[in-house]
Amino acid sequence: MVRTMRLFLIRHGETVDNVAGLYAGIRDSELTNHGYQQATRLGLHFHALGLRFTNLFSSHLQRAAKTASKIREAQLGQANADATVPDVVQLPLLVEQNFGSMEGKKFYERPPEANMTGKEHHSEQSKSTAGFADVESKDVMAQRADAFLDAHLLPLLDDTTGIAEKCVAIVSHGIFLSTLWKRLLLRLPPRSVVLSPELQANARPSLEHLGGWSNTGYLDLQMVNATESSGRSTLAEPSTYEATQSSPPAETPIAKSPDEVMIADDGLGKIVLPPACDNSAIVEETTAEASNITRSNPELTSTPRLAEGWLTTILSINGKDHLKGLKRTGGGVGSSRHDTSQRSIETFFKRRKVE
Repeated sequence: MVRTMRLFLIRHGETVDNVAGLYAGIRDSELTNHGYQQATRLGLHFHALGLRFTNLFSSHLQRAAKTASKIREAQLGQANADATVPDVVQLPLLVEQNFGSMEGKKFYERPPEANMTGKEHHSEQSKSTAGFADVESKDVMAQRADAFLDAHLLPLLDDTTGIAEKCVAIVSHGIFLSTLWKRLLLRLPPRSVVLSPELQANARPSLEHLGGWSNTGYLDLQMVNATESSGRSTLAEPSTYEATQSSPPAETPIAKSPDEVMIADDGLGKIVLPPACDNSAIVEETTAEASNITRSNPELTSTPRLAEGWLTTILSINGKDHLKGLKRTGGGVGSSRHDTSQRSIETFFKRRKVE
C-alpha cells in the first residue's frame, strides 16, 4: 500500500492576550470564550470531513493544548473511536517565540519614521533596564523546529511497518508555525511541493512565505510517498514551485492579533535566557529539550535528515472554513476568559430525560 500523510499545522484558538494586544510567547495565556468556540468548531469540522487522526502533537501551553484536546474530543465522537484516537503529545519544543522582557506587555507598532520594527524599537529602548531579556532569535527557533522534525515527524514519514495512511495534527503558535513550515520545506526534496489547482487559480505565493495563521487557521498538506506510487496524476505541475524558489512573498493579510502581525516581522533579536524571567522554568525546559536532542543527533545542524521520496500538495493555506458563521458573543462575553465550569446557554434549555 502507498504510504500517505495528511498533515495539519494549526494555530491555537483566540486568547485573552490576543484580545488585549499583549506579547504572549511563553506566557501561558488562556483561551477566550470565542477561542474555545473556534477550537470546538475546528474539531467538529475535521470530524465532518471524516478525518481520523493517528497522531496529535501540541505545545504544552494551555492555549494550544486545549485546542488540540477539542480536536481529539470530536474524534472520540466517531464510532469505535475509543481504541484508535491517540492522546495529545504535549511538547515544550512547540512553544511560541520567547519575547523576553516584552512578555505580557502591550504590542508595539512600528514607530513613525524609524527604520526598525516595533519589537526592535522597544528592545533598544529597554536594553539598559535591569533584568532585561531579549527576544528569542530565529536561529534558536529553527533549532527547536529541527529537533521536533527529527524526533517526531520524520520518524513517522520513515515508518514502513505502521499505519500506511497517517493523519497528523500539530497545534502550535503563529510565529513558530511559520518557522516550522520553513524548516520542513528544507527537508522536502527539490521540486516536490506544489499548490493544489484551486490555490494555483487564486494565488501564487512564495512557498517559503505563505502568510500568517489566524486563530485556529491551518495549513493542510497532502503527502504521498512517490517511491511507492505509480504516478503523480493528482498533483499540480511543479515546474514553477520549488523549495528553493525566491519569488517575492504574497501580500500578508491584515492581522487581527500581535501574533499574526509579527509573523511577517523579521527583526528578531538574539536570545538571552535571564534568571529574572517569570517564565524561566519554561524557557530552560524548552531550550534543554532542543539541546539534548541536538547533542544526541550531532548531524542535525550540518546534514539534516531529508524526507526522501515524498511529494507534497498544499491543499489549504490558513484554512478557516470552520469559522464561517461564527459570531463573537456580545457584551464582552466572547472576549472573556473561558471558564470550564460555566454551562453553555444550551444547557439551560435542554429538557430533562423522562425516565
